[in-house]
Amino acid sequence: MTRDVRAVAAVFAGLFTGTAATLLLDPPAKGWFVFALVVAFNIALPLTARAVGRDDWFAMWALLLPVSVFQIVPDWILADLIGTLRFPEIGGPRVDDSIHLAMGGMWVAPLFLALALTHARPGRAAAAAFGIFFGSELLAPTLELWEPAGDPFELAGIALYVLPAEAALGWAAAVAYGAERRNVAVPPAERRNVAVTATTFRRSAVWPRRIALAAAVSTFYTGALVVSHFLIDIAGWSITT
Repeated sequence: MTRDVRAVAAVFAGLFTGTAATLLLDPPAKGWFVFALVVAFNIALPLTARAVGRDDWFAMWALLLPVSVFQIVPDWILADLIGTLRFPEIGGPRVDDSIHLAMGGMWVAPLFLALALTHARPGRAAAAAFGIFFGSELLAPTLELWEPAGDPFELAGIALYVLPAEAALGWAAAVAYGAERRNVAVPPAERRNVAVTATTFRRSAVWPRRIALAAAVSTFYTGALVVSHFLIDIAGWSITT
């Protein structure tokens, strides 16, 4: 295992250890601890990426953080409009008394794993996201982070409709990351190079483009989520004459 992989693995080990520790806490300490853990992770990950010279990982985090912030909206829609998601009261800051504010940074870890483990290849990222989010959805009720509500079709306690949408989210995040890399403005002196260097990528990838791509990814996910919910939980699949 290389030094950079060991370093980022240590960051994730800290996240997983902290997540397990939430089982020992009661509200409202649990909610504040989760919020602090998410903030700490989103500080440690980019600092570690820079420290080990992985500017590609830093850029990946820089795209996924605004994606995660935008993900508050589809969660809000599920909780307050569709009624298929509930966030237990565990303390800590909440959005409109419905969603844990920590969710604004909680999507970074699973999406980073899905992209980093597959080198951001869209099809593989979708498959990885499916598996990673399956585990997340399985553990979330135990950790009291979120849980299905209403009457969605469930598999092992998981609202089944979210899994295809979350696979689509992994695909979309990988596509967005690839689009950002392809749109790097290469200086004239470097245009003969086939590959774009990490230094050039870091210098050219500006926040406005990242935010626009993040909004597109989250909007795509919201649509996929609603369609998946309709097809799996609502549509009757009958033909009448």
